[in-house]
Amino acid sequence: MTTVTVRRSRADTVTDERHATTATTLLAAFTSLPVDHPRRALARERAINAWLPLARHLAHRYAGRGEPTDDLVQTASLGLVKAIDRFDADRGIDFAGFAIPTIVGEIKRHFRDRTWSVRVPRRLQELRLAITTANNTLTHTLGRSPTVADIAVHLGVSEDDVIDGLEGARAYRATSLSTPIGHGDNTGELGDLLGGVDDGFELTENRLVLGRALGVLDDRERRILTLRFFGNLTQLQIAEQIGISQMHVSRLITRALATLRRHLEDHRG
Repeated sequence: MTTVTVRRSRADTVTDERHATTATTLLAAFTSLPVDHPRRALARERAINAWLPLARHLAHRYAGRGEPTDDLVQTASLGLVKAIDRFDADRGIDFAGFAIPTIVGEIKRHFRDRTWSVRVPRRLQELRLAITTANNTLTHTLGRSPTVADIAVHLGVSEDDVIDGLEGARAYRATSLSTPIGHGDNTGELGDLLGGVDDGFELTENRLVLGRALGVLDDRERRILTLRFFGNLTQLQIAEQIGISQMHVSRLITRALATLRRHLEDHRG
């Protein structure tokens, strides 16, 4: 059994070496063609396909971190395409050494920009990663869970910054509103606990403010507004009750409303 295993391992190594040679050859063929060469597009496609196993390998290294593997492979493939398009063979750099940082950087950017449930500033995203690393390091060196002050000293930031980073970390994963809560007969969903906008509070406040505002009007102005807006009388009907002209009623309503408006604006300001 041992002999068979060794032979398979050597066969796999030979296969990998041959594939690497082919991929390198195809990439060299692509980079050697002028930009306007009619076969350049086909050569580029062949080079990309030849190096795709490298992108898939790097993508699988980041699997199991909450992102679908297919998405990671697609992101790594995009990084590979960028690496091939930017590669300059005249610089004498090995393509794999150039492509790996490019692909890994694309994957890390995907985690940074696409996996947060709630978008937070990049500063907080980077701070969260730094806090996580510092927490692991300090737990090992201190033999206990580090405090906010410990992490702040280790990172050279303020304690408020550490707290902001910890708060921002909560936005990485959101809890579904359909999450079950309660026990037994008192079960429900998290969304059931969320309240809605209650217009009654604003209506109550407006009535209180309006009540005080009406106090700045004289008796006749208050009576006219009451008849107009609560009694639903026309200006002509109000004029007949008060014993003044309709035009006078119109002017008094306009003046009273302007007074109320100024009072309400002063209150809000």
